[in-house]
Amino acid sequence: MYYDQFLAKPNSKIILSDIPTKFDTDSIDKKGSKKLVKKNIKELMELQDKLYADDKYALLIIFQAMDAAGKDGTIKHVMSGLNPQGTQVSSFKQPSAEELDHSFLWRINKALPERGRIGIFNRSHYEDVLVVRVHDYIQYQKIPAGLISKNIWLKRFNEINNFEKYLHDNGTAILKFFLHVSKEEQRKRFLARIDDASKNWKFSESDVKEREFWDDYQMSYQEAISATSKKHAPWFIIPADQKWFMRLAVSDIITETLKGLDIDYPKLSKEHLDNLAKYKKILSEEE
Repeated sequence: MYYDQFLAKPNSKIILSDIPTKFDTDSIDKKGSKKLVKKNIKELMELQDKLYADDKYALLIIFQAMDAAGKDGTIKHVMSGLNPQGTQVSSFKQPSAEELDHSFLWRINKALPERGRIGIFNRSHYEDVLVVRVHDYIQYQKIPAGLISKNIWLKRFNEINNFEKYLHDNGTAILKFFLHVSKEEQRKRFLARIDDASKNWKFSESDVKEREFWDDYQMSYQEAISATSKKHAPWFIIPADQKWFMRLAVSDIITETLKGLDIDYPKLSKEHLDNLAKYKKILSEEE
């Protein structure tokens, strides 16, 4: 229902200021949305079971957003029905000393989902063309000075595209979500965190400082999405000012993607089926 609507079309120039952060919900309300999310979650459970049993594909879901856009809540609600045995969530924050001694994709490789599993990235390798770019952290990444040029970000976009194509060609389906929140909605959510004692821990001084770089982040996001939204690894720009709608759109796109994969329960051979009938007879006679 929402796949094409929020797809960042490959080879197109994305201008985030032209894209709404709030969806026109005349066709659906909050109550109806919650019912559809529950339906999608139920379907996701069934599809995940087939994905796990089939053991050929993996699904990698990437979430990127400005602070307070709702990444944690979306992961919590949309993935609530999934079997933990077939799901893994990875969060990527400031790189460790060990990670800085490797290329920027090294820590990503370690966290990739196995065949049959769903991997969820809360932030990802895109941090290395976003926060690293905005704050010029590239100078601290131990890269030889001669390799850092004004084209470093274009090179990284190409490296990311090649990396994701490699994953796709080896059976990993990739979905990338940018939760598109407005600056005003972010302000309201920060204030709500301050006013609610149970959410104070979510707020830090750095949240306000990062708002000063809003325009720089928007520019970095739109360039990264424009350069790396591909048919094999598409970006979806989801309006995030209404959390309930955002969760519906994300759950719908994930469900449709899994339905499009060639996954099913393994087909048993005649010999295996005959053995099952034999063992059923033995077990039944024990009664």
